Amino acid sequence: MANVGQTVCVKGWVQRQRDLGALIFIDLRDRTGIVQLAFDENSEKSVFDLAFATRSEFVLSAVGVVRERSSKNPNIPTGDIEIFVTDMEILSKSETPPFEIVEDSKANEELRLKHRYLDLRRPDLMNNLLFRHRVAKITRDYFDENGFIEIETPMLIKSTPEGARDYLVPSRIHKGSFYALPQSPQLYKQLSMVAGFDRYMQLARCFRDEDLRADRQPEFTQIDLEMSFVDVDDVLAIGEGFMKRVFKEALGVDIEMPIPRYTYSEVMERFGSDKPDMRFGLELVNISDIVENSSFSVFADSVKNGGSVRCINVKGEADKLTRKEIDKLGEYAKGLGAKGLAWARQTEQGTTCSFAKFLTEDELSAIYERTGFEQDDVLLVLTDSNNNNVLSRLGALRVEIANRLNIKREGFKLLWVVEFPFFDFDQELGDFVAMHHPFTAPLDECIPLLDTDKAAVRAKAYDLVLNGIELASGSIRITDPALQKKMFDLLGLSEEESKRKFGYLLDAFRYGAPPHGGMALGLDRLVMQLLGAESLRDVVAFPKVQNASELLTSCPSDVPQNVLDELGLEIKKDKE
Repeated sequence: MANVGQTVCVKGWVQRQRDLGALIFIDLRDRTGIVQLAFDENSEKSVFDLAFATRSEFVLSAVGVVRERSSKNPNIPTGDIEIFVTDMEILSKSETPPFEIVEDSKANEELRLKHRYLDLRRPDLMNNLLFRHRVAKITRDYFDENGFIEIETPMLIKSTPEGARDYLVPSRIHKGSFYALPQSPQLYKQLSMVAGFDRYMQLARCFRDEDLRADRQPEFTQIDLEMSFVDVDDVLAIGEGFMKRVFKEALGVDIEMPIPRYTYSEVMERFGSDKPDMRFGLELVNISDIVENSSFSVFADSVKNGGSVRCINVKGEADKLTRKEIDKLGEYAKGLGAKGLAWARQTEQGTTCSFAKFLTEDELSAIYERTGFEQDDVLLVLTDSNNNNVLSRLGALRVEIANRLNIKREGFKLLWVVEFPFFDFDQELGDFVAMHHPFTAPLDECIPLLDTDKAAVRAKAYDLVLNGIELASGSIRITDPALQKKMFDLLGLSEEESKRKFGYLLDAFRYGAPPHGGMALGLDRLVMQLLGAESLRDVVAFPKVQNASELLTSCPSDVPQNVLDELGLEIKKDKE
């Protein structure tokens, strides 16, 4: 209302035009919002005729006087005023768009992505990207205030193992040789520490050639950081400060500090996942000791062979988890690799249990007591001779149950997961492999175990988890050449191979490498979680679809033969 009486000039797109005969209204939209333009019998005829000819998505420039609206709109910030237009120009006409430019569009996503420049005009999607901009600015401000230096690292790099496939770029000058697009700036940020830039950060573009899903894109942005002269607590403290800042400034939400820490072992035992959603219960219960000597061989043999028997008590949901629904969950469990799903269900009519006849009354009572099993509860049990299989399958089942029962998940639950295993046992290889990149440091007290008990070695590695999504991952790095050589040996990397892949970093470590560590936090995933968006496509301007193609530009695409010839490449077609 402070602008009433002022003459203003506004420019933007027509959201809609309403022709009421002697009165025309136009809703004009830009990225700041919508304002109503008014035309009536007092308007110049030429201006009124232009308003009459205007259609949705025309681009206008309008000059007029701000006045109070007779019929106010409380749903928009400019709902108390309108602009009585005295002069107007159509800057650009528009054909009828292939879909309506409105919030929560129900138009086919493929159609919207093909015309992404129109999709981005929709207020909800535009606001998502404006929000992302604010988060990026908060990020840079926070790290700058904490002494970090933004350093750009190369986009054309040497191909190194990072856990996913590289995107390769052929060299025209060095025919037969390839650059890789970075999966992360990992080695360059470590080199920055050797160079003396003790606090590095970057909003880094990264690339991974892997199958897509709702929270994954082939190209993504991560908030990358590295710090010298630090240990785990120092890196986590910086991460916590950032999360506190971004939640407060972007959402106005105060999150509890410090962010709770759980070991990898603890979250796997309790939730069956290293990125648990802790907004709901359904925790796992280990009943292996109760059944290990039972006459039920399915349970007892699993425990004797090094596995376990674990369950989830779904409290108070027996009315929803009918026998039919339990059978559906059993099929889901089989899809995860389980041989079957054992269960017990207690109602007013009594207890029905699929394994009751195989156990003694004492064993059943002990299970029911430990799990708190009572009326209206449903007990779901999985077993396997591989303990990791039981944990991961039951963890997935836990989430599936929550989804099927529509268990309410509100707010934000952050946690650190620390002390990850250093090695992971590969069933196919029959040997231990690195769970992290080969420069991750083991816990000091675990170094003596490297030769004697690989399974017990834990790493100075940590993840930040929000509502069941991994937001960040990092570690303290190895800088001791002797320990690094030992790690390469344990991972089966010969001296020749390690020099070929990482020689430049190993050479740098010979010239005084400070102890350092860091982490990378997914900017796209962070924004997605803060907004409660369903997909990364909702927070990325020009995303790829599930087959890694971009519908807007139809890429990837063929290139002319002469370009292939310059690169020394030949395309081999798959045989039909």
